[in-house]
Amino acid sequence: MRRLSIDIGNSSAKVAVFANKEIVHHQRFNKLGIIDLAQLIEKFSPAKSIISSVNQEIGQLEIYLKKHTEYTRFSTLLTNGVQNRYKTPLTLGLDRWAAVLGANGLYPESASLVVDAGTCITYDVLSRSKEYFGGSISPGIKMRFRAVHEYTGRLPLIEWDEREDITEGTDTLSAIKNGVLQGIINEIEGFIALNNKKESALRVILTGGDANFLYKQLQNSIFAPQIIKDPYLVLKGLNEAIAD
Repeated sequence: MRRLSIDIGNSSAKVAVFANKEIVHHQRFNKLGIIDLAQLIEKFSPAKSIISSVNQEIGQLEIYLKKHTEYTRFSTLLTNGVQNRYKTPLTLGLDRWAAVLGANGLYPESASLVVDAGTCITYDVLSRSKEYFGGSISPGIKMRFRAVHEYTGRLPLIEWDEREDITEGTDTLSAIKNGVLQGIINEIEGFIALNNKKESALRVILTGGDANFLYKQLQNSIFAPQIIKDPYLVLKGLNEAIAD
């Protein structure tokens, strides 16, 4: 059975077509419209569909999907066997919850630490007993560079290129880069170390826009063998939410 997963964020929409757990097509849209949906459904004939959206103006998309598929709107009420112990589930970010479901679907026998490196960096832990108690939210890379600039009188705003390596802080620009980037690496390693004490055989899954850079930097970490990069984790979690 094919299923259509749609993740609509503030700036773009990410779409994936699944055959069971395998991605057979993925695509990014600046703005997803009815014509785009029609083309996807005509080409792949998904039986089920799901949308996760931070934008509530998805009524027309939902009407179309309800007409042509078995449609579900994603929410934290969809658990797929994971026990949600978060005290305020209605305020839990949908992308965080979808990533947790994705980790559970990929590694059902393991505890997982999901690190989603986007505008903010979120850390979410799923125990081996399939319990989720929450995690942490930290400023992302660009947010930290902007904070250094905006909350000081003379420090510049850094134009950061993810292809650059972390260097020693031998001048003001490199000192800011080193402080922000090495600080984030140390932060991630600290979260891994902390949760390794709580959960044995912990799998660390990196996802989000800055995951490639962080994955590269963490290759020299003592935790490197247990770190996995998965850019489609949220979409996989949406697929798990409507799996049979």
